[in-house]
Amino acid sequence: MNALQNPLALLGRILVAWFFVIPGFGKLTGFAGAVGYAASAGMPMPEIAVGVGLCVEILGGLAILLGWGTRYAALALAFFTLVASFFFHAYWSVPAEARMVTQLLFNKNIAIVGGLLAFAAFGAGAWSMDAKRRAA
Repeated sequence: MNALQNPLALLGRILVAWFFVIPGFGKLTGFAGAVGYAASAGMPMPEIAVGVGLCVEILGGLAILLGWGTRYAALALAFFTLVASFFFHAYWSVPAEARMVTQLLFNKNIAIVGGLLAFAAFGAGAWSMDAKRRAA
């Protein structure tokens, strides 16, 4: 299993980064729409929230991808994802016909928080900028 540790850590970082970087750029290119959606979800100061969110998603996602400051990036993204889940996937406050999908999305985000906490605990692996910096 040790032979798979670094390739799997890299693959995990790529997939987790995908979840954040792509939507982050989507918010950047569709800022007005993202602000409108955030406002409709009850997000306070939606312009600032979306601006902060896109920065966290893009910068944090790229940090995870590169394995640079991985533990801090993973903690920041975990907090961001947890907070966003309560605003955008509040399944307890939607009509019954929308509850199942909304709860599924909430639970998916909670699982992603768990994966991010694992990166915070164990780091990015040997195939990362963090490991290269430690070796230097």
